[in-house]
Amino acid sequence: MIATLLQSFDCAQSNDAPYKHWFLEHCLPEDVLDAVLALPFEAPPLEGVSGKRELHNATRRYFDAENMSRFGVCQAFNDAFQSSTVTDRIERRFATNLDGSYLRVELAQDTNGFWLEPHTDLGVKLFTMLLYISKDPAHQDLGTDIYDAGKKHVARSPFHANGALVFVPSDITYHGFEPRKINGVRKSVIINYVTSDWRAREQLAFPDQPIKH
Repeated sequence: MIATLLQSFDCAQSNDAPYKHWFLEHCLPEDVLDAVLALPFEAPPLEGVSGKRELHNATRRYFDAENMSRFGVCQAFNDAFQSSTVTDRIERRFATNLDGSYLRVELAQDTNGFWLEPHTDLGVKLFTMLLYISKDPAHQDLGTDIYDAGKKHVARSPFHANGALVFVPSDITYHGFEPRKINGVRKSVIINYVTSDWRAREQLAFPDQPIKH
């Protein structure tokens, strides 16, 4: 898994507008991708409410301590992103500093009616990787929407299984999800490294193990 991640980082397509971001392909070995897709979590109901993920905090799923103990793929996934080999390469390839940060991994399962308003991730997040894992051909137009500093829609990331969007949060990294039809479940894994100010410690992969270099 580490070797595959490093290769995807090295081959990432860099884009400068409206802010620095990268498109990645072939992020995970196929068996790991299939194992993540097979995790037995039901997509939570939206109950007519969307616009921000935090509106559904009670039903969000993380690769946390409990799920690492239950599912080997969650443990392996987190071990890879916690490794100094991967974090060192992230720092060099994407020009960020992860020292003292904590890994947070969320499995997102979005259904019809889901949307996200433009937001930046600025604050306690030092790195964002949106890893798309759905294999449904009908999901090819379900990529992340990208906006300029005035929140004007300018682009949409490709959406295909094992591809990803990466950016380092700043005050202009506006992204979201425009309302549109979702057939089935749009699945993705959200990988963040967050500062020690992150309050929900139970969401973290290794709450007592900050990244150290």
